[in-house]
Amino acid sequence: MIQWIANTITAIIDIFYPPFRKFIPQQTFRYLACGGGNTVLDILIYFISYNFILEKQVVHWGSIAISPHIMAFIMAFAVSFPMGFFLMSNVVFHDSTLRGRVQLFRYLLLVAVCIFLNYIFIKLFVEQFGIYPTIAKMLTTVIVVAFSYLSQKNFTFKKEVAGKLDR
Repeated sequence: MIQWIANTITAIIDIFYPPFRKFIPQQTFRYLACGGGNTVLDILIYFISYNFILEKQVVHWGSIAISPHIMAFIMAFAVSFPMGFFLMSNVVFHDSTLRGRVQLFRYLLLVAVCIFLNYIFIKLFVEQFGIYPTIAKMLTTVIVVAFSYLSQKNFTFKKEVAGKLDR
């Protein structure tokens, strides 16, 4: 079932690839489609969580107070993390020769760095620069996505070619 879903998503994405064939490799196109779709989902969940679920209110968890823009990030992440790993490992970098558990471990490491970057940039943009949280999230996403793509291609989902790692 999982492979059927991955193949279906890949087939749908590849329908739109021909006009871009001259400009970017197919894997990069798939990354942009999967990452873009997951990013839109992440921002949508963030927006809905911040504005409608949390209603812009601080969340109190015992003695800990979590600002609504950070709690909305956590809520969006709970959906976008597993979705992102599935898409990256089964659609974009399906030809990686690394074992699944190695990919997952590396993806977790990358995500930890991305969470840290998200936290720092959202706090900076909202609390220091006074940018509206959803706009701050979008700006943060642009920075983190660029870092994430390079890391995934060259670290998380590397593939071996004739005894050497292909970058």
